[in-house]
Amino acid sequence: MLTEYLPVLLFFVVTAIVGIALILIGNLFGPRRPQAEKYSAYECGFTAFEDARMRFDVRYYLFAILFIIFDLEIAFVFPWATVFSKLGLLGLVEMGMFLALLVLGFVYVWKKGALEWE
Repeated sequence: MLTEYLPVLLFFVVTAIVGIALILIGNLFGPRRPQAEKYSAYECGFTAFEDARMRFDVRYYLFAILFIIFDLEIAFVFPWATVFSKLGLLGLVEMGMFLALLVLGFVYVWKKGALEWE
């Protein structure tokens, strides 16, 4: 029974060997020219202008959460679309209700002004 897991174990061993080999090769043969600019903080091409612990506007987080919510609907729609012919009318109605709830949530967020950057 344990022989069935041999390919998985072999995969993990080969992956570990390749990962360690790449790190070692990079450390052994990679250039070492330390400079102050190389180790400084990078902020979108600008020099750092404030402390890293500065406060961010909550709109950034809200926008990210909204993106995740509306992007994850694909994780539900894609499997549904692959078995659509087997689900029939009931599957179509259920997905229509799901998408209607998402559209309703989007309209609510839009009306509340969560998508405005001003």
